[in-house]
Amino acid sequence: MGYANDYICQANTVIIGRKGNINKPIFVEEPFWNVDTAFGLEAKRDVLLPRYLYYFCCRYDFERLNKAVTIPSLTKADLLKIELELPPLDKQAMVVDKLVRIERIKSLRKQQIEQLDELIKVRFVEMFGDPEFNDKGWSTKKLSSLCDVGSSKRIYQEEQSLEGVPFWRISDLVAKMDTGNVDSSLFIPESRYEELKAQGLVPDSGDILVTSRGTLGRCYIISENDRFYFQDGMISWLSHYSGEISPLYIKYLFDMPGFRKQIDSLQAGSTVAYLSIAMLKKLNIMVPSVELQERFAAFVAQIDKSKSVIQKSLEETQLLFDSLMQEYFG
Repeated sequence: MGYANDYICQANTVIIGRKGNINKPIFVEEPFWNVDTAFGLEAKRDVLLPRYLYYFCCRYDFERLNKAVTIPSLTKADLLKIELELPPLDKQAMVVDKLVRIERIKSLRKQQIEQLDELIKVRFVEMFGDPEFNDKGWSTKKLSSLCDVGSSKRIYQEEQSLEGVPFWRISDLVAKMDTGNVDSSLFIPESRYEELKAQGLVPDSGDILVTSRGTLGRCYIISENDRFYFQDGMISWLSHYSGEISPLYIKYLFDMPGFRKQIDSLQAGSTVAYLSIAMLKKLNIMVPSVELQERFAAFVAQIDKSKSVIQKSLEETQLLFDSLMQEYFG
C-alpha cells in the first residue's frame, strides 16, 4: 500500500483526511492532484484490490490510532501501524463484488425516495402555482396572521442533565429530518420538562419547528410520539394555526425554491445566515382554499406510503451491508 500526497494520485485511490473526519474515506476512480490535507492510499495491485482497501478503511476506526489529541488526526507513522489481513485476490474480488452490488441497491432505493420527494414538489406547483410569482392569484397573508411564531423557553447549561428528556440542538433537528433518528447527547430533567409542558411551552403534535441558523427554513412537523425539548434562538416554533392553513402545506411551501427566495432576500447584508422570529412573521404566505390543501395532503399521504415501503427496504439493505462488513473486516 503506497502513501501519496502533493502529487497526482492514480485512479482508484482511497483518500483519508489528515485531520477532522478521518473516519470518512473516499474512493476516487479518476487520477487527481492530491494536497497535503489528505493521504492517498494506492493499493499494490498484485496483492490488494483498491476497492477491498476502501471497504477495509470504511470499517477501520482510524481515531483509535491517536487518542492523545483533541482534534482527530493522522500521520504517516499512524498509517504504517495498521495491519491488514490479505485473503487471495479471488476472495477479495468476491467480497468487493457483493458489497458493490449491495451499495448499488442502496443507491437505487435512495434515488427512488428522492424521486418521490420531487414528485410531491411537482404536484405542489401544479396545484398551487409557483410561490415566487403566485401565478394562480391566491390571496396572501403574513405568517404572523396565520399562526403563532415563537421559540422555546431558554434552557441554561446548569438546567441540563445526563439523562431525562432529550434536548435537541439544531444539528439534532437536522439529523431527525435527514435520517429519522437522533442520538441525543443533551437532556433536561423529567421534572423540568413536565413543568414546561404544564405552562404550554412544549410543542404539540402538528406544530412545526423551523431551522433558523445555517440552513434556513427547513420544517419538521411534530408527531404524536415525539418527546423532546429544543434550543431557543436556533430553532423557531409555529403553532396555533388559523383555519385557513395546514402545517403540511406550510412545510412544503417552505421547501419551494420560489418561496425560499423570500427567505434569502431577508439575509441581505448579513454575514451569518439567520432567520429570526421577526423575519418569519413578515413572510408572505399564499393562502389557497382549504379543500385544495386537503387534496394535496391526501396525495402526500399516498406518496408517504410508497416511501415507507422503500425506506424499509433501504434499512434492510443497510443491515445486510453492515453485517457483511462485520463478517469480512471485523
